[in-house]
Amino acid sequence: MDTASTPALTRNRVVIASTVALSFISFWRAAAIVLSDLASSAFYVGGIAEQAIGKAAPWFILAIMLFSYAVRAVYIEGCAMYVRGGVYRVVHEAMGSKMAKLAVSALMFDYVLTGPISAVSAGLYLSGLINESAEHFLHIQHAVHAPSFTVVFAIAVTLYFWWKNTIGIHESSHKALRIMQITTVMVVMLILWSLYTLLVQGFQAVPAPTLGNLHLGKESLGWLPENWAVSIPMIAVLVGLGHSLLAMSGEESLAQVNREIAHPKLKNLERAGLVIFIYSLLFTSLVSFFAVMIIPDGARKGFLDNMIGGLAMHLAGPLPLRLAFHAFVVFVGALILSGAVNTSIIGSNGVLNRVAEDNVLPLWFRKPHKKYGTTFRIVNMIVLLQLVTIVLSRGDVYLLGEAYAFGVVWSFAFNATSVLILRFKDKRPREWKVPLNVSFGGREYPVGLALIALSLFVLAITNVMTKKIATVWGLAFTLAFFVLFTVAEKLNKRRMAGADSTAHHEQFRLDGSDDISYESLEVRPGNVLVPVRNPNRLIHLKRVIDKTNTDQLDIVVVSIADEDSEFTERESELFTRCVELAEKAGKTVKLLTVPGKDPIASIVQTAARLESSRIVVGSSPRLTTSQQGHAVGAQWELLPEPRPPISLEIVPDDPLGKPLFVNLGPHPPRLWPEDIERVHQLWLDLQQGGLGHQLHHRDVVGLALKRLEADARGKAREEILQALKKG
Repeated sequence: MDTASTPALTRNRVVIASTVALSFISFWRAAAIVLSDLASSAFYVGGIAEQAIGKAAPWFILAIMLFSYAVRAVYIEGCAMYVRGGVYRVVHEAMGSKMAKLAVSALMFDYVLTGPISAVSAGLYLSGLINESAEHFLHIQHAVHAPSFTVVFAIAVTLYFWWKNTIGIHESSHKALRIMQITTVMVVMLILWSLYTLLVQGFQAVPAPTLGNLHLGKESLGWLPENWAVSIPMIAVLVGLGHSLLAMSGEESLAQVNREIAHPKLKNLERAGLVIFIYSLLFTSLVSFFAVMIIPDGARKGFLDNMIGGLAMHLAGPLPLRLAFHAFVVFVGALILSGAVNTSIIGSNGVLNRVAEDNVLPLWFRKPHKKYGTTFRIVNMIVLLQLVTIVLSRGDVYLLGEAYAFGVVWSFAFNATSVLILRFKDKRPREWKVPLNVSFGGREYPVGLALIALSLFVLAITNVMTKKIATVWGLAFTLAFFVLFTVAEKLNKRRMAGADSTAHHEQFRLDGSDDISYESLEVRPGNVLVPVRNPNRLIHLKRVIDKTNTDQLDIVVVSIADEDSEFTERESELFTRCVELAEKAGKTVKLLTVPGKDPIASIVQTAARLESSRIVVGSSPRLTTSQQGHAVGAQWELLPEPRPPISLEIVPDDPLGKPLFVNLGPHPPRLWPEDIERVHQLWLDLQQGGLGHQLHHRDVVGLALKRLEADARGKAREEILQALKKG
């Protein structure tokens, strides 16, 4: 097509707006991101829990893994209400801004420690293998200094995933999926080999979780009086559960990654949650049981930092084969534990983006990367805190684990309580609810949700009393972040007083272009073009998003701007609303701003340039649907030959109303039944004139049109026009 004759599109540069918010991933990738954190805890939680409460630890880890399903249900309900959910958004809606900042401060303590504890644990596994191999083959003891090696390795891994998150979510989620695929191979081998070992060598029983089998010392009791724990079984059980809570860390990452889950979003969120539960239940709980059942008590004490490695070395089989499998375990451990670093960065980035949207952080933090479109400044801040934590911990995984539990349990407790409050505060229909809801007296009571929230608060209080390190450092960190958020919010509001704020708007990466085509916009021919103008009148866009399979057909959203204007506040607000609709459905749309004086002409010419198959518009407050169709058709007629076939769909404001479809240019007319009957009767009548089978219906219509054309150009023109007006 000759595009030189479309000046409205070439006089000024078009603007292609893009945002990382429109990158979507499958539920498998979403599950892989979360499992990089949840499943990674299997490599260190068994040793930490046994060190705190003794050989009965596997029973408490199993209980926590079962309880994690209930906690995950709370997150799913929150995500069903808010696409960009998680602790901050849910607590903010339920209990206000101050409590939301306090909750997210505790959560940041969780995330900042997730990366270091995982990277340090990976370094300990790797340094252990190096030292064991050197001692076995080279007879060299302590070939590497484990703490120093661990710190260097952890720093390197953190920097690697810093770069991957700077690039964007697709890169990092792809890496997480590959890591989990390799991990699955190792998990299956480990479970089968452990079962074989139990059959051929026997096993030592895991002590029942009774008061007499729990070894609670001063370190595991913290500030709790020892006589309470040894005389009150419930307190002892709560202490045991508290020291095993690390097994279900990472649930918040599911809420943060929910935004990126593709259509159908809620169904895929449930699928991801089920995959996460089954995988983590089998891996984490079975490993802790197998370690106690297979590794002798005396030997197991030397593997508390390297429990799966110790399990590999005590499986039934020849030593070379066990050494090879040990190496594979360490390799996989390094991968998945390193992947948890990735998860912590993704989760932290999501949380702080939610905070920044409420002006709690300066807008500067949310400016996208010029090349990749990611919020790289937030990523930089997170990684810097993690690097400082790694250096200060000096590779002590038990120290990190004790402190880590503080953020985990308190973020869970805040989230569950807020979802419970919203059941009474927000009466909107829910797409999904936590089960066990009892109806009485015309009201519904969320019994299941209340029990989950109560359980989490009891565990949180128990943790405060039993973990001195976690409580002291957790409170200090949480209060420091809370003060930082509060001060930054006040300074930011003062700076932006009297000015229009775009903090609630999506941050877009803008690319100018002197021309536009489906190749430059990276869409396929046959796409759907949806013009938008009013952020409060987007029913037509929602309809297109809901009904279009974007795997087969691309959606392009276009805003017609003044010819001399840049990407303004108007486009920012308008496209933010468009992104919210696309994000809710989990479908990708392309965003485009085109300058032009005549909006209809610019829309039609843009559709021609993009080789769109359909234009979908909302009803006009000034024009009837017939007038809209005529105006668009008139502009289509002005396109240079050959004019592309395009259909127009006009969507009414009433969601229950039926849209009007108009084919632009030559197309078969839609005849009323009485018109079809008239043609048929004429054909029957004329057929009797001797033409017989040689006469067709099209001959009748063709002759009638020729006669009408001749009359319309002659004296009968006025008479024809009057007849058409009367219908």
